[in-house]
Amino acid sequence: MSRATRPPRSPSAPPRSFLWTRRVILTFLTAFALLPVYVMVSTSLKPLQDVSGTFQWVPSGLTLRPYVDIWDTVPLARYFVNSLIVAGSATVLSVVIAVFAAYAVSRYRFRGKRVFTVTVLSTQMFPGILFLLPLFLIFVNIGNSTGVALYGSRGGLILTYLTFSLPFSIWMLIGYFDSIPKDLDEAAMVDGCGPLRALFKVVVPAAVPGIVAVSVYAFMTAWGEVLFASVMTTDTTRTLAIGLRGYATQNDVYWNQVMAASLVVSVPVVAGFLLLQRYLVAGLTAGAVK
Repeated sequence: MSRATRPPRSPSAPPRSFLWTRRVILTFLTAFALLPVYVMVSTSLKPLQDVSGTFQWVPSGLTLRPYVDIWDTVPLARYFVNSLIVAGSATVLSVVIAVFAAYAVSRYRFRGKRVFTVTVLSTQMFPGILFLLPLFLIFVNIGNSTGVALYGSRGGLILTYLTFSLPFSIWMLIGYFDSIPKDLDEAAMVDGCGPLRALFKVVVPAAVPGIVAVSVYAFMTAWGEVLFASVMTTDTTRTLAIGLRGYATQNDVYWNQVMAASLVVSVPVVAGFLLLQRYLVAGLTAGAVK
């Protein structure tokens, strides 16, 4: 289309200077966000002697050897399994408990309801390090008195992660369940469903985006947590976030393997986010509008 036949611009259209400014800013922000990723990928494909020297933006030689060595330098496979078990179990328990608790708060009136919701939300005000020593002492005392080894076990770490993922999950699902009309529950009960059947047959299918958002939050929180995992685990129950420190020895730091392992560790989270981003965005926004 020639310039003479080009249709006139709409009066409400933004000026061209604004469009070009937006493009430049977005390009700069995209490059700024992708720069660390490029450094990680390029470093993971370099030999160790190239990484130890002056940094080169364009690698002189590429090798996949770091991706092979990461499994032998530290027991990465064991750490991977531990992280999957701990993060997966914490996510499932957090979602199941949060669904029942949020449904009760959203649909029923009971004494202390407001106190319960405020207490659940107020737990997010405290930093996690405040709970570290109390939980450590509780787990040690339980092990000494009952013989149930919570300290240094996967089960103890799962319970630890529930202390800070469950309150947020409950609060988020309360808002999402409030956005679902109560008429759906009442119609299901008229048709003969009890409260639990109405929950699983009607409310839960309608709340899938919110449940997915809670699941992603709980999984990502447990997957990358460092503080509690560094204290509550042993060599056999160590997770990936702590296991990555094994690539730093007294003599050297295997930076190429650190970058390679970091990319491998991020694959489950990135893949899950890409698969569930449609539900995640809907779950994060729908519960905020009532």
